[in-house]
Amino acid sequence: MTRFILLITLLFIAANSFAQDNNIIKGTVMNDADDNLLENVNIVNLNQVKGTTTNEKGEFSIKAAVNDTLFFSYLGFKSLRVRVTNDWLKFGDIKVKMTELGIALEEVVVRPVQLTGYVEIDAKLIPIYDNYRYRISGLNTGYEGGSNQPGAVSKVLSSIFNPADFLYNVFGKRPRQMKKLRQMKENDEIRNLLQSKFDRETLMAVLQLERADIDEILNKCSYSKDFIRTANDLQILDAISGCYEEYKILNRDK
Repeated sequence: MTRFILLITLLFIAANSFAQDNNIIKGTVMNDADDNLLENVNIVNLNQVKGTTTNEKGEFSIKAAVNDTLFFSYLGFKSLRVRVTNDWLKFGDIKVKMTELGIALEEVVVRPVQLTGYVEIDAKLIPIYDNYRYRISGLNTGYEGGSNQPGAVSKVLSSIFNPADFLYNVFGKRPRQMKKLRQMKENDEIRNLLQSKFDRETLMAVLQLERADIDEILNKCSYSKDFIRTANDLQILDAISGCYEEYKILNRDK
């Protein structure tokens, strides 16, 4: 009888734990200044690496468990982290208020390319971006050349002699963060979110990295300064992920 009661208790605890891990929580995002509803706010569960956005009524729903952290980001507003509590799960819909950033935009002058109509002249006027990824036979690592990457040749040569060391220094100390890369790549909501972002905020929050760390990773993976400066967050995610996969192969073969 005692064993039966113990078994029932364990099953109840397991079922309760499973239920908590699969709760769908709901909320509404508003402007803290005037309580206007905010549409298309990006929301990411940093623990489970799940993403969503608010609808036209500022409403959202996302899978979360107690103590998960939700990351809210929206253009022109200060990003926000909110911890999921038992009260949230118990009482349901809550209101999340975001604060506007006071940003004074400077005047931006766009200088168009003035074409003459003559092919030979216009071909010299149009800017050319030659950031290409190259591969060397026998190595899994890619390299990006370009006018703003003067050290590309030396990076290639150093990697030939020691192909895994520079990757180990980048990824070897961050195994937990890097495991989330695959989850991010497989989540369509997060991929769509990152495709329209250029601020690296969501990547920094999920991977627990600073902006300088992300730039360092891409630099050591031989991506050019042009790419690091102009790529959207989805391209950055794919670049870091590709480099990490190369690191795992090289590290396994050591």
